[in-house]
Amino acid sequence: MELTSTLKIVADYNLTLVVIGLGVLALATLLHRFKDYPFSFPMLALALGFIAFALPLGLTPPDLLEHKAVAVHMTEIGVIISLMGVGLKIDRLPNWRTWSSTWRLLAICMPLTIAGVAILGWWALSLGPAAALLLGASLAPTDPVLASDVQVGEPEDSTPTDTDPEKKEDELRFTLTSEAGLNDSLAFPFTYLALLMLAEGVGPSNWMAQWLLVDVVYKIGMGIGAGLGVGWLLARVLLRQPVDTAQQRMKVGVGALAATLLLYGITEVVGGYGFLAVFIGAMTIKHGEETHQAHRSLHTFIEQSEQLLLLVIMITLGAACAGTLLAPLTWEAALLGVLLVFVIRPLAGLIAMTGTPWLSFSDRLIASFFGIRGIGCLFYLAYGLQQGQFVEAELLWATGAFAVVLSVLVHGITASPIMQSRERRLQRERGRKSPPNVTRLRGSAE
Repeated sequence: MELTSTLKIVADYNLTLVVIGLGVLALATLLHRFKDYPFSFPMLALALGFIAFALPLGLTPPDLLEHKAVAVHMTEIGVIISLMGVGLKIDRLPNWRTWSSTWRLLAICMPLTIAGVAILGWWALSLGPAAALLLGASLAPTDPVLASDVQVGEPEDSTPTDTDPEKKEDELRFTLTSEAGLNDSLAFPFTYLALLMLAEGVGPSNWMAQWLLVDVVYKIGMGIGAGLGVGWLLARVLLRQPVDTAQQRMKVGVGALAATLLLYGITEVVGGYGFLAVFIGAMTIKHGEETHQAHRSLHTFIEQSEQLLLLVIMITLGAACAGTLLAPLTWEAALLGVLLVFVIRPLAGLIAMTGTPWLSFSDRLIASFFGIRGIGCLFYLAYGLQQGQFVEAELLWATGAFAVVLSVLVHGITASPIMQSRERRLQRERGRKSPPNVTRLRGSAE
């Protein structure tokens, strides 16, 4: 009996390696082909995991509730790697005026989304207040990796300037990128609030002072301070390395992984928000010196790492869905996920960006719609359910996983067509605004 059990574990392991190997092969050969089609690589990874574990191959689907620590740390690493990649792509330093769309999404859209999901979770799913708030906090962050089709590209050769409009960052893409970089960090205070409510009771007098002083002021402050300080030191080290040969560029790229782990680890040791520190530290490194080849090397390595982690996480999520993860899902919980993707986030985004001078109305619609849910949502769910004993744990996982899967499918199908349509519209507008062709006029005069 023991030998049979051992052989099954070995067979499961080898078959799982085959599934991951197929995913890595697809990543290496097919990823670039999805750019112009209504399809995304995360959709393929999700489907691969689901099909492999749904077929009668003998594979045992992972139980995310049973393996809480694995779920937390796998998604945690995925989030911090993606935050480093996002921070390295942003050319614009934080500023109250030029980041106004981002601040609006963080200060208005995010709390409205949390409140909308929490209220529906309490009313429609009969969740307790703490569990409803945890669900709202978990489904609030947007995903830096899954949203790559609607974000800014890799580091540019030169910094955008007001005098060179062709090199300005696209405002819509910048807004979605910076929002994804920051809201993955700012969901933490609300997650801790849910845990405090679970432990101390719903009454604000039981947790208000601790939450504001520790979870909001101290941890955010330490995250910002550590990101700036450690990021500055790492920039001095990484950006002064030679990048003349491929081997040297590869070593600098590996340094990006070291920087990610140091920023996150040091900040967590001193009690700050490591996610926030990684994002701010990445931007600090990006602007530490105009060494663009070094920036590209850092970004390239991180991008490859985040794609591999995304692959593993999406395969795992698909495999879990093939098992019992979605079994507790009710029609009310599924409706909540649908409302989140199609109503709550888009409406909250439109309210937040009403009157903003930086985005046209059509771009506000796009920014509001592409609140893509992903790895950060899975992390906060896993973390909250590991730290607190929620009786509604199975329903929370089913609801959160369904919302993420729905977002991966809906946004994966619509991202390329919508952004291509927008690009054609912008090209027509630029054509109408461009000056007359001098050569053509000169020929006419002759």
